[in-house]
Amino acid sequence: MTTNPITIDLPDPTLPAARQRAGLQNPRHAEGAAALQATTPARIGVGRAGARPRTGTILLFQADHAVTQDALMREVDPQLLEDLGLWVVNSQAGSRQEYLKRPDLGRRLTDAARQTVAERCVMQPDVQIFVGDGLSAAAIEHNLPHILPVLKHGLSAAGLSMGTPFFVRNARVGLLNPVNAVVDAKVCAVLIGERPGLARAESLSIYAGYRPQPDSTDANRNAICNIYQDGLNPLEAGAVAVQLFQKMIERQTSGVSLTA
Repeated sequence: MTTNPITIDLPDPTLPAARQRAGLQNPRHAEGAAALQATTPARIGVGRAGARPRTGTILLFQADHAVTQDALMREVDPQLLEDLGLWVVNSQAGSRQEYLKRPDLGRRLTDAARQTVAERCVMQPDVQIFVGDGLSAAAIEHNLPHILPVLKHGLSAAGLSMGTPFFVRNARVGLLNPVNAVVDAKVCAVLIGERPGLARAESLSIYAGYRPQPDSTDANRNAICNIYQDGLNPLEAGAVAVQLFQKMIERQTSGVSLTA
């Protein structure tokens, strides 16, 4: 005797229609609730089933969590880096697990990396830019092909020399200090993947400082954050970054003293 298997077909919870579906049953102000949901990617107005979230809410949460884990744990596509002409060096964090457990190692270059940077980079440029995977490979893959050409063109148009760009695997923002200890740029900047959230995994940041020193801290840096297609567009972010670099060089400072 043959029995037909049970098939349960649920709609994809990650599609825009599912994300924007009103979860509240019989809200007092339906239009207001829908308008409020449209203003934020946060999980509001999702409703409930008794004391618990609904199945669709749980499925969407699990799907978004999986996206963040993928962005955090996988490596940037090496073909993308090759296409953009970026060679690769490593921080002292030898694996993603070590990178997550030892943030301090992500702020240091290996001896081999330091030597490669010294051999392959132009010394004493106006602006040294390098790229780090940070906490999201997706951020690099989504934004780097768009923003890097804008930075190159913008610096050239501004009459600023650009150092040799490269990529650092398992990078933290603090690498600005050891990188500039080698290249001695007026401004050193890193394009790095932000910590992925349950609503966004492709957000990029630019951190920069004027002549970073071994003891420079976050107070000596400026940041441009939330760079992605639906946030601060990478093309616009590139132009904003060039203006920031110009301001740093003009005033010969960065961080809190630049904005004071």
